[in-house]
Parts: sequence; structure tokens; C-alpha cells
Amino acid sequence: MKRLAGFSALALIVSSTSGCGWLWGEDGYFRDRGSDYLEARQTAPMQLPADVQAKRLDPLLPVPAQVASSNSTSREFEVPRPQPLQVRGDEREFSLQRSGDSRWVVAQRVPAEVWPLARQFFEDNGFRIASERPQVGEFTTSWQRFDELSSTMARRLSSRVSGVAPDAEMRVRVRIEPGVQRNTSEVFVTSAERPAGSSADVAFAERSGNASLEAALLDEMLVSMARGVEQGGSVSLLAARDFDAPSRVSLSEDGNGNPVLNLGADFDRAWSGVGRSLELGDVRVDDLNRSLGLYYINLAEGAQVNEEKPGFFGRLFGSEPSKEEIEARAERYQVRLTPVGDSVQVTVEKDLNTIAPADVSRRVLSLIQDNLG
Repeated sequence: MKRLAGFSALALIVSSTSGCGWLWGEDGYFRDRGSDYLEARQTAPMQLPADVQAKRLDPLLPVPAQVASSNSTSREFEVPRPQPLQVRGDEREFSLQRSGDSRWVVAQRVPAEVWPLARQFFEDNGFRIASERPQVGEFTTSWQRFDELSSTMARRLSSRVSGVAPDAEMRVRVRIEPGVQRNTSEVFVTSAERPAGSSADVAFAERSGNASLEAALLDEMLVSMARGVEQGGSVSLLAARDFDAPSRVSLSEDGNGNPVLNLGADFDRAWSGVGRSLELGDVRVDDLNRSLGLYYINLAEGAQVNEEKPGFFGRLFGSEPSKEEIEARAERYQVRLTPVGDSVQVTVEKDLNTIAPADVSRRVLSLIQDNLG
């Protein structure tokens, strides 16, 4: 019925406007007025009666002489296209955050893209990478003195860092975690120090080793990341599929026979991986609640992007489903992530108190499993 109304409206518009020369064409109401200014002509100044005293009247918008004397009004006028915008990195893409004595970098990019930028910064400045775990988003540098770093980095750290002996050794641990907002990352730097000549394996502090050292490294890394983005990503990016993929993924059943997906990862990695898998599987996510570990999905709709909206004729002919139609065919479920020890269990629920049917749970969990790592 809605589509029939759309066709009727279009037929009425066409029938009422076809053959009406007063609407279209050069003499119609809706004609192109882009060249009208070329036909403008100067007229004699306004004359006032002799007995009227008034200030001198000057034209507010005088027509330039070259335009007024031009006879080239017969050619078609083309509005010049605007110059393309210059695309450059946005400095706000990386920002420094602070809470008490803690400082960290927030990036408007997924961890898989931030990882190589952070790693490249330390390598370029003379740090030696001792160990790295991309699946966890963490790497550690070797024990080094300031004079073993690049001359620029050694000079900057020496001028800013306090409380470190000239011959002392230090190492840093860099951890990149998914941010609170989706598709963002948080970069933390922790340092450890030991006296020169010592072979002790000093553990990293829980929060901060040397606040001034970590602050200086974060400031330098922030500038380096913004510059790396402006240069067009000169470093290769890790595949996102490998970054947040759990080390172990298995589909099993609980004691009641309900399907359960077990992920060998911490909650941050599991949350990021499940969200990416739902997107790759074209599953519509209507809402999410990270604190509760819930993705609210609708299996009847695809993962529609916000920008993918029907045009005028699509809405006119009823291509866009109404809210009533969407509600009538909706298949809404909840994908729940529950931390259990060192892993995370993923289940599917109909609502807070009802488990989803086994066939639906297995279909959704299998789709997530297929799109993980």
C-alpha cells in the first residue's frame, strides 16, 4: 500500500509539471540564474530634488567596469569547482590523558594500528626490544643506559628526567589496551631502574616506576605518532584479526547442554574480538554495555552503517522499512561475555532471564568463532 501511494504521488507530480513551459527551460521559473550578473549594467546615479539636503549616495555594490562593458553573455557560465581539501593528520587523533599521577596516551585508532606506531618510536630512538606479545598488546625493552639511546633521545631524557644516576640502567614496558570508547586505544608506559653493573631483574612497579621518565617518553611518543600518521603510515600495520584474536577458541556445552564459546583471552581482548566478529558476520548490534559485557543484537537486520540511508526516491517508493516492519520481524538476542579465571565465556540469551534456543546460540557462537583470529 505504501509503495502504491509512492507511485501515485510521482505520477501526480509528473502529470502536473509536464508540458508547463513556465516552470522549466530558459524562460521558466526554475531556470539557471548563474549568469544573470553578467547582464548587469550601470545606470545613472539617483537624482534628488534640488531643495533636499542629504548625504552623498554612493553605490553599495558597483558593477566592475570589465563586467559592465563585456558582451560575452551568450556563453554558458560554469560555476568553478571548489579546491580539494588538503588531507592531513589530525593532531587530536592522539591525546595525553592524566588522572592523579597516572598519564597515558589515548588514540582514536584500534590497538592493531597503534601497536606498530608505538613500537617504531622506541626502535627509532635506540631502544632494543627484549620481548613482545602482540596478542596481549605489550612489549618490553632491554636494560640500557641513557647514553646507549639515540643522541636526541638521550639529550631530551637527561634534561627532563630527575632522580636517575648517569650510569644507571633502565627499561620500559609498553602496553596498548582497547579504549573505553569503541575503536580507540590507550597506551601506558611503565619503567624500571637498577644500579649500573647490577644483574638483578627488577620487576616493574604496579603503576609507575619513575614518573618524570614515563612522562617524557609519553610526550615524545605522542609527537612521533601524530607525525607518523601525517606521513601516511610509513610503517606496516599488524592485521587486526591477529591482534585481538584469543589464543584458544573452543565451542562446547555447559552442564545444561547450552552452547558456550570459550575464549583464551582477557576481557578486553575478548570484548574487542567479539565486537569485530559480529561486524564481520554482518550482525546488527543495536546497543552494547561493556560494563555488563553485553552486545544487544538483531539477527533479522544486517550490520547497517549509519551513512547507508535511502535517498528521496527510495523513501518515496517505500524501500526504507518502517519501524513497525522492523519490530515485526525483529529477532533480538543478547551476547554475554563472562570472565571465568584467565578466559572468557560467551553465551547467547533471549533476555536477562532466558537462554536463547540451542540452535540460535550455536549459530551465533559459530559465526563469532569463524570470524575470530
